[in-house]
Amino acid sequence: MPLALVNPGEVTSIKKIGGREDMKKRLETLGFIVGGAVTVVSKINGNLIVHVKDARIAISREMANKIMVS
Repeated sequence: MPLALVNPGEVTSIKKIGGREDMKKRLETLGFIVGGAVTVVSKINGNLIVHVKDARIAISREMANKIMVS
């Protein structure tokens, strides 16, 4: 399921990151790696604030739809 569909407070594991190669590299530098844990902190107008590797990061709905979690 895409990260965009996860409810705030849920802890999930990243299974796949889609999109262009440059976007994948950018997400990887932010801490989004396959097998890593990600928690949705809040949703604002479809955009998300997530907790990844001891950091809170804001990502767009479009980016969140390319991150598959379980």
